Amino acid sequence: MFTDDNTKVKHIIEAANEAVSFIKGKVRQDLDTDRKLSLSLVRLLEIIGEAANGLSDSFRESHPDIPWNSIINMRNRLIHGYFDINLDVVWQTVTEDLQELIKSLS
Repeated sequence: MFTDDNTKVKHIIEAANEAVSFIKGKVRQDLDTDRKLSLSLVRLLEIIGEAANGLSDSFRESHPDIPWNSIINMRNRLIHGYFDINLDVVWQTVTEDLQELIKSLS
């Protein structure tokens, strides 16, 4: 099925907003004790990376401020290195990077 850039951007924003909402009232240590939270955040980051990977080159080039390669590489790392995920990186990404991504795409 063909999905246009607008739909993929919508998926990125929705997944990012959901991840940010999941961490409200949480601290980093919650990822160590709440398996559902950690799995949810990892899955949402995978969705963001997959949608980013599907964006057209022209769209990505029109938003050079967004680190597309890092987003896509993170998705690949989460998918293929599922057995060794660094939850510090997951937490940092959700707490420090997603709000900026949402702003850049909104």
